Amino acid sequence: MTDTAKSAPQLRVMRSQLGRVRGLGAAGHGAGTWWAERVTSVALVPLTLWFVYAAFHLAGRPRIAAAHWIASPVNATLMLALVLVTFHHMRMGLQVVIEDYIHHERTRLPLVLLNTAVAALLGLACVIAVLKLAFTG
Repeated sequence: MTDTAKSAPQLRVMRSQLGRVRGLGAAGHGAGTWWAERVTSVALVPLTLWFVYAAFHLAGRPRIAAAHWIASPVNATLMLALVLVTFHHMRMGLQVVIEDYIHHERTRLPLVLLNTAVAALLGLACVIAVLKLAFTG
């Protein structure tokens, strides 16, 4: 045995055979949330850049110019995608914070439900605003 093999600590992870097959971690829900957060993060980069460009383009122009701009199917679709992905990403991120740092089950569940409700209501309000502006000007 070499000196490096003796000095390197070995870490053993204890998982059940079913857990190893499913790829689940200690929490029991795998990497689905982690991947969803990464996918929404990647999607938010071009959507946010597009939004910032559009905001600078529309700055100082009258409301009717913004209404005509958002009436375009491409712009309305991108704006709705930005709203939906933003609130979904926000809900997932805050839920992870709640699950990691709130240790009392009686407090955790209501906070998770409140987080989901607030994200859904704010997202719905934004979707209605975009659709109203796009269709009625």
